[in-house]
Amino acid sequence: MSKIRTKNAVNGTIKTLDKSVVGLERTKDVLVNIKEKSENAYNSDSNINEYASKKVEFTSNRARDELVVKFNNSGKKAVSTTKDNLIKSKDKIKTVKTKLTEKRKINKTKKVVKGIKTSNKIAAQQTKQITKQTIKAFQRAKNLAISTTKKTVQGIKAAVKITISSVKAIISGTKALISALIAGGWIALMVVIVICLIGLLCSSIFGIFFSSEDTGTGTTMNMVVQDINKEMTDKIKNIQDTNAHDEYIIETDRAEWKEVLAIYTATVNNGINATEVITIDDSKTEQLKNIFWEMHEISYELKEEIVEETLDNQMRKILYIKITSKSVEEMMNKYMFTTIQKQQVNDLLSNDYSSMWSSVIYGTSIGSPDLVQIALSQVGNVGGETYWRWYGFDTRIEWCAIFVSWVANQLGFIDDGIIPKFSLCETGVNWFKALGQWQDESYIPKASDIIFFDWEQDGNVDHVGIVEKVENNIIYTIEGNSTNDTCRKKEYPLKNNVIYGYGVPAY
Repeated sequence: MSKIRTKNAVNGTIKTLDKSVVGLERTKDVLVNIKEKSENAYNSDSNINEYASKKVEFTSNRARDELVVKFNNSGKKAVSTTKDNLIKSKDKIKTVKTKLTEKRKINKTKKVVKGIKTSNKIAAQQTKQITKQTIKAFQRAKNLAISTTKKTVQGIKAAVKITISSVKAIISGTKALISALIAGGWIALMVVIVICLIGLLCSSIFGIFFSSEDTGTGTTMNMVVQDINKEMTDKIKNIQDTNAHDEYIIETDRAEWKEVLAIYTATVNNGINATEVITIDDSKTEQLKNIFWEMHEISYELKEEIVEETLDNQMRKILYIKITSKSVEEMMNKYMFTTIQKQQVNDLLSNDYSSMWSSVIYGTSIGSPDLVQIALSQVGNVGGETYWRWYGFDTRIEWCAIFVSWVANQLGFIDDGIIPKFSLCETGVNWFKALGQWQDESYIPKASDIIFFDWEQDGNVDHVGIVEKVENNIIYTIEGNSTNDTCRKKEYPLKNNVIYGYGVPAY
């Protein structure tokens, strides 16, 4: 029998074995005993030897399987425990973070609340201070308004004769009073109105600049101007209706409306403040009309000529209508103005008052939005046949002016004498000049004004369109017969050199 070697334990160490190891040692002992017994009995009985061998194999396999199962279970338990610990750790970390976040929010809220309280306190103090200052400012403005009013009234009472210098002084005082009104002295508003309408300005020549306001008669100066323009239009239309023609051309050197009104004002005032010029009644209306027609004359002539603008140079009947006028000097001599009256006319026509004539002549018209909308609806039309056939041409003709006429006709403006029916740009210019509704290139137009162009800047008008709007110093227009024979929207700088001037219809 072979000797089994055993390993001695190392001194000073203790080995701890689990049950599986003990079981393994016991199995080894059993194997040793079985082996010893089998060797002793080997020669005597071969069957016993075979039995013993199988028994050893079975026992060994069984012990191995038990050991594997125990190690496997132990590993699974360790992994499971580690996983649970990790989950618990994450949960704890999350809980801690949440608590810290909530704590920060609470601290931040406390700071905000504290800041709001401080801001409210400061705002309350500032509001209180501003209120005090506002009350003081209002009181000062009120006192200033009362003081200025008293001084203005005293100045008016002291004035006996109105001169240019005294008028300027009154205007200066009025400006001071307006400043007081802006500052808060609105209580004096009715006083200003009374001063302007009843004061000495009423009997001065400068009252003409207030004649666009209705003083109770139901008539204003710009209304009378429109009536006289309508009379002019009717006379022109009567000449057209009684003389068969294909085209008409207006030639005019008529006086400007401010020249007519200056003569009227000096006549009414008579140089001695005889009659105030603010109020417009039937008598003054008739007087103004007489002065206008004393100053103007209309004549006409009918000719047959070839119109070069048509494709086949058609022979057409042209009606020439000519409007002439007397000069300001001629009118002053005709009415035998005194030196004072002549000086009054010169003062009214000075450049100092140029901007003030606009509201007197044209009123506060805002134009015609409908005219603009109809023109916009035609944008994109090519060739203009709709317009030149409506006008009466059988073949194409330059149709920018015809387009403006066609648009105006859609609203009845031609029959009403507001805009002329014209195919030549020059005719349109002269028509507006004849009615005193012409403005040069320095004018700032409004929507629905009629804009004329001089491409070569040689003094000859070449093109016409309708003003759509004016924004940021840009004029937006709608023009027929524009680029590529098309109705288009265009735009120009306000002070563009190609702008010839504007017709300002009395809508």
